[in-house]
Amino acid sequence: MKKLMIIEDSEVIRQELSSLLSKYGYEVIAPDNFDNIINEIETQNPNLILLDINLPVFDGFYICREVRKTSNVPIIIVTSRDSDMDELMSMNLGADDFVTKPYNTQILLARISSVLKRAYGDTENMDILTYKELQLNLSKGTIHAFGNTLEISKNELKILSYLMKNKETIVSRDKIMNYMWNSDVFVDDNTLSVNVNRLRKKLEEIGLDNYIETRRGLGYIIK
Repeated sequence: MKKLMIIEDSEVIRQELSSLLSKYGYEVIAPDNFDNIINEIETQNPNLILLDINLPVFDGFYICREVRKTSNVPIIIVTSRDSDMDELMSMNLGADDFVTKPYNTQILLARISSVLKRAYGDTENMDILTYKELQLNLSKGTIHAFGNTLEISKNELKILSYLMKNKETIVSRDKIMNYMWNSDVFVDDNTLSVNVNRLRKKLEEIGLDNYIETRRGLGYIIK
């Protein structure tokens, strides 16, 4: 399932768009607080961002510029501002598409699908994360390596997917817990340790020893 983040300050539009996208099979994140929106984008790690321009705290141009410093996540500007200059500035800052309000919902859905295909290829394969010998099936909740397949729990799935999306990078325990919390899963420090240990045992069962390394005082890394 593809995760879309809606960054829109109008509650009405945010709710309508969330309902529409959920109906069409997307996982939707729609924050209503924009004070730490750059950090939230990093934590949520969405597959695509729908970004308004006129926002409190930081405008969409600033957010687009900051995101592009560290990420190539697709960004579609969705705004009531319809001047050529606004569209040109959006594209120059790295946006992938520009849609003006009011929009036709079917055209917006088509634009989203098109941008996802350009960014990720066959979107059906986005439900499978692969790194080295491991395949993680997000829709089935399974891990596979060396011809062996095992089911993992919801918490284990979220932890492993987050680490795989940030492979070769040390991820702090706090970042993982914030990610789980924002996904409506309560995880405290002890629960995280228990889930990581269970996940490691399941990875060992399919032939992947030491797949998740602990960096003492720093966090975890998949190398």
